Amino acid sequence: MNDRATAPGGLALIEALVNTLDVESGADTLGTPENLERFALAERDLGAARALREALRCACLAHAGHGTPDGLDALLTGAPLHVSIAADGTARLRAAAGGDGLLCRVALAIAAGAADGTWARLKACEAEDCRWAYYDRSPAGRRRWCSMSVCGARAKMRTYRARRDT
Repeated sequence: MNDRATAPGGLALIEALVNTLDVESGADTLGTPENLERFALAERDLGAARALREALRCACLAHAGHGTPDGLDALLTGAPLHVSIAADGTARLRAAAGGDGLLCRVALAIAAGAADGTWARLKACEAEDCRWAYYDRSPAGRRRWCSMSVCGARAKMRTYRARRDT
């Protein structure tokens, strides 16, 4: 539903994962061959990937001021990450040995986004029948809908009609 460019860096992975479920229609494309390959998943990983997707959606909703990021912290504790120090003294966060799965890639993206301030701008649409993930590029960081021309227009029309009918 988003009418803007995708999120920057690793947050694009999170945005794409959250948006594999169309809340309005109920269509779940996570298990399609294209998305299994895109997210490097096997059929047996779908349950965990769906749980991660919904925990990420909750976090995106929390970024938009709706609710709390339920479950994400507990899921991310299972992501084996390692801080490495290069010869020049710079630090880098990377997946530990054997930690190349989706959970580690998401954890690395969140860590990078937290470090540069972009993580909090990955939000979920306020419309209950949408909940599409989008990256808020507005100067003030207060965008509420994935698309002003669709979800925003619907919300404003509902508000207008409610005022007119009272």
